[in-house]
Amino acid sequence: MKTFAGRKLGRPSDHRRTLLRELATNLLKHEKIQTTLPRAKEVGRFTEKIITMAKAENLAARRRVAGKVHQKEVQKKLFEVLVPRYQSRSGGYTQILRTGPRSGDAAPMAVIRLLP
Repeated sequence: MKTFAGRKLGRPSDHRRTLLRELATNLLKHEKIQTTLPRAKEVGRFTEKIITMAKAENLAARRRVAGKVHQKEVQKKLFEVLVPRYQSRSGGYTQILRTGPRSGDAAPMAVIRLLP
């Protein structure tokens, strides 16, 4: 059984891992997503690790990224567009902007985006 450091987000570990994987995939695909603040903070950490992993640009890095990002077109974008963009940056690829509470349940919302 794998352990998971970070917020629990009210889910069992396998559901939480899948949620973060899908949010990270959407963030890499669209470069901006809106979600709750705790999810944004967790997906930011997860996405930063994926981008740093991809910067190695070798076969092992491609396989490790493929284990986290299952969509081929997003993997292609990561290695062809995002890695060259962040090659000179050593971290801090994402930015979280708070957008206020959600109208239904007053959950704190945020927009997380990849820096240009």
